[in-house]
Amino acid sequence: MQAFLKVSNWIDSLNNFVGRWAAWLTLIAVLVSSGNATVRYLFDNSSNAWLELQWYLFTAVVLLCGGYALLHHQHVRIDVVYSRFTRRTQLYIDVFGTLFFLLPMSILVMYLSWPVFVNAYVHHEVSSNAGGLVIWPARLLFPIGFLLLSLQGVSELIKRVAILQGKIPDHAADDDGPTAEEELARAIAEAQEAEAKNANLAN
Repeated sequence: MQAFLKVSNWIDSLNNFVGRWAAWLTLIAVLVSSGNATVRYLFDNSSNAWLELQWYLFTAVVLLCGGYALLHHQHVRIDVVYSRFTRRTQLYIDVFGTLFFLLPMSILVMYLSWPVFVNAYVHHEVSSNAGGLVIWPARLLFPIGFLLLSLQGVSELIKRVAILQGKIPDHAADDDGPTAEEELARAIAEAQEAEAKNANLAN
């Protein structure tokens, strides 16, 4: 297990590095977008290349930060149900979800997107828009992004199993106050209780 945990730490460091740097592409996308809009309105001039560059940058942020989001538990989950279980049950749900949903999906997308990238690269595919960019860099982002997500899925799986075996502490169980999802679940439960009380009073 110690060897697996070292692999997990390496994957976490990789996605931390990629995610932090890829996040800066958001700022570049904003600057490109504002610059393109300024040129278009002031000088009545525009370029499809700059417009497509915005799309490429946004795509890069979404795909390259997928593993980073999973590492920091910023992905979407149904916490209204999940938060009601014991922590050990939650860990088993994470293991099951990773093995049978996350990893098969991400590996499949990676497998299917690779030939699309190769075809675009070999045939020097270019955007159909006048003055557009070459396509293969955007195509390459898909297998890379889902590779990072798959690796992070493996890392999360290792950590969940290690926690269940008592090999490492469960930091998620530390009492740092309710998360936003837990607050939402509590608010929904309180609203349901209030509605039930009102219904009883009406009867």
